[in-house]
Amino acid sequence: MSAVPPAFERYGEDDLAQAEAFGPGKDGRFEARLAREPGGRTRLLEEFTRVPYHLTGTLDIDPAPGLTTLCLQEPTGGVAQGDRHSIDVTAEERARAHLTTQSATKVHSMTGNYAHLAATLQAGPDAYLEYLPGPTILNEDARCLQTVSVDLAGSAVVVLSDVLVPDGLSAHEPFEFDHYASTVEARCDGRLVCADAVDLQPTAGRPADPATMDEYEVLGTLYAFAPAADTASLADEVYDRTSDSADVAAGVSALPHEAGVSVRVLGHRTASVVSTIEAAWAGVRAVTLGADIPDDRWY
Repeated sequence: MSAVPPAFERYGEDDLAQAEAFGPGKDGRFEARLAREPGGRTRLLEEFTRVPYHLTGTLDIDPAPGLTTLCLQEPTGGVAQGDRHSIDVTAEERARAHLTTQSATKVHSMTGNYAHLAATLQAGPDAYLEYLPGPTILNEDARCLQTVSVDLAGSAVVVLSDVLVPDGLSAHEPFEFDHYASTVEARCDGRLVCADAVDLQPTAGRPADPATMDEYEVLGTLYAFAPAADTASLADEVYDRTSDSADVAAGVSALPHEAGVSVRVLGHRTASVVSTIEAAWAGVRAVTLGADIPDDRWY
């Protein structure tokens, strides 16, 4: 589990009127290791799951040759206070894998502690690994920390995304959650190529500030770590596919050391932001795989 920022450490001092953090049913874990056969198919070599995670197997439905899909299920009612969930996936040399979730991640209201959702992604030489979960939905008074750590070889590609929906599932105004923070740190052959953070705490500062989210209510982010690709061509392709998206504001930035690109999307509707993130994802695939994205990603 990744390090906890000081702002979240104080939440851990709250006395929970429920099972403690890391207790039975609250310490969810998913671990997987994938490798590619000589004939070209990617296989799941090792897998470990602990409630609330569940995996029924792999799917070979992707249009990209040799790429297998893992659809991670969470049969519980969502993420509650004190939950600690972690994902650890390794794609070995030449392996190609797409990791997703069956539905959105619903973070429920909290009276104490917080939820921590962590992911560690590793990609070996010439590997291709995607982690594109469903949107994260925050209910009122929710506290959620998301941390992602990426370690890839110089010839590998790792793509990940996140869509934040701050208006929850109940009848209340947007941004009534308590605290949301998301960090992404990526290293290529041991060198830091990305350290990004989103930290929203409505009680300490208005997310509607022009320097934060302004008039928009939904935030989407996509990172494409592709050190071996031509960064300028990748950025141009992604920009061309996202610049005409309706109802959103989108921007594409080149990462340091020509390690890839990052995309930020702001919108009023979840569907519009998801559609733009999908367009960016399709652009990444066109440059790095020469293949399209699969159908019906989130719906």
